[in-house]
Amino acid sequence: MQHYEALLFDFDGVLVDSEPIHWRCWQDIIAPYGYSVTWEEYAPACVGVHERGTVEWLRRQRRPPVPFEELWAQYPRKKLMYLERMMQAGMRADVIHMIRMLSNDYLLAVVTSSARTEVEPVLEAAGLLKYLQTIVYGGDVRNLKPSPDPYLLAVERIGTSNALVVEDSAAGIASAKAADLDVLVIPDQSAMSALVLTRLNLVPPTSARRSDVYRL
Repeated sequence: MQHYEALLFDFDGVLVDSEPIHWRCWQDIIAPYGYSVTWEEYAPACVGVHERGTVEWLRRQRRPPVPFEELWAQYPRKKLMYLERMMQAGMRADVIHMIRMLSNDYLLAVVTSSARTEVEPVLEAAGLLKYLQTIVYGGDVRNLKPSPDPYLLAVERIGTSNALVVEDSAAGIASAKAADLDVLVIPDQSAMSALVLTRLNLVPPTSARRSDVYRL
């Protein structure tokens, strides 16, 4: 089994179960326009996609389409709505225990297409910022996932390409593979910590049940 020096985590859908929250926020935003999208429609089109791409997809789900700039103007309100709900939802206790434990032996980073304002407050409230060597936000690179740029920047910052990427979306997986990095695919966020620790041949922490939630 390969020994990695670093672990690079996606944020949405990996460290936090945030994708359904994003979806519900956008549902509230588009409701006044007289239409909605189901999770089954939204997930394959928008999970792992940057917000402008999400807005472009969402606006075209109405006939006639909503003007892009009109819907994009709602994004600041959506960000505030999301952050409030994400802070209420909290981070899973097993994820927090996992990050703390892994920081003893690995360089850790978060690589996300999301904005700093949507990610940093959640990590800070959970006390995890001090365990991370770097965080690559969507605004840090010219080209977002599925481009390799986010993961290439993370590798540059932490100083090693001997890293395992933990991802859940098609765009994120493509980004990591394009950066020539190994990828652990997470099909279910609730099992993330157990899957990571199993891949690393470690025992999941018994002090944190998967159902526990750390309230922020």
